[in-house]
Amino acid sequence: METLGPKQKRAGLIIERLYHLYPGSACSLYHVDAFQLLMATILSAQCTDDRVNKVTPELFRRWNSAYMLAEAPLEDVKDVIRSTGFFNHKAKNMIAASNMIVKRFNGEVPNRLEDLTQLPGVGRKTANVVLGVVYHQPAIVVDTHVGRISRHLGFTRESDPGKIELDLQNILPREHWITWNHMIIDHGRRVCTARNPRCHVCQLCDLCPGPFDKKGIKLNKTCLKSFQSTDKE
Repeated sequence: METLGPKQKRAGLIIERLYHLYPGSACSLYHVDAFQLLMATILSAQCTDDRVNKVTPELFRRWNSAYMLAEAPLEDVKDVIRSTGFFNHKAKNMIAASNMIVKRFNGEVPNRLEDLTQLPGVGRKTANVVLGVVYHQPAIVVDTHVGRISRHLGFTRESDPGKIELDLQNILPREHWITWNHMIIDHGRRVCTARNPRCHVCQLCDLCPGPFDKKGIKLNKTCLKSFQSTDKE
């Protein structure tokens, strides 16, 4: 039996609490299939999920498959998604990705990371969203919430999403990877906010070293706990 290190043990306790705090936590982007989730996730770059959810009903009413969006007029797509920001770049990527899905994958969104990341506008984050949510493959999605809070929790000191993903894969139990993404995002929106973490009401406070700046210097001493001196591997 594999011996768990201090970080793995603490991660287990945090996961238990997150399940209690955010039961039923799930992807907040509205979708009914892999194609819709892929397009919604592309739109979510530098944009809130709430804004994306206001745009996608009209988008999918007009172009509800890769075949349809591949043939869509670029200017029309731009007009529909304009409020999500960076709409020129996003529209081009969405149409180009749809074209590749049609031509290389018979109109079906692929279920392999290496295939998804070949699509225009699709990086590891977007690919992992689709793999985890739609295809139920264990995947860690490193968005701004996951990266920031993982640093607060002392699970990584990295800023590069790929390196953060690797650190978390070594700490978190594989069976909880997908749900971890959703629960941490919910926690980041409700409690551990970016500008002013609400450490005084955080139910993870006793398990968290607290927020650090980019140089690894602690910003808030509220959550500094005695385990910090012993939680070293």
